[in-house]
Amino acid sequence: MVTTIQINEKTLLLLKKLKSELNASSYDEAIVRTASRNANNSSMAGSLAKYYKNVSVKEILKELQEERRKGDRF
Repeated sequence: MVTTIQINEKTLLLLKKLKSELNASSYDEAIVRTASRNANNSSMAGSLAKYYKNVSVKEILKELQEERRKGDRF
């Protein structure tokens, strides 16, 4: 099934560049390959590690418990 979509000129330029860089045969192929690659890397595991480098799990749990005592948000 072929569908036509409207995009602005900047987006078209980005698609052309992406298609060229990936040596894709069509815009569709370039989009699918890019989306598939990004979907495989969508894990958020460890994403907060950089913010809590020097904080132990016990400290984090203690803070969560204190927040819970302050109100019934959790």
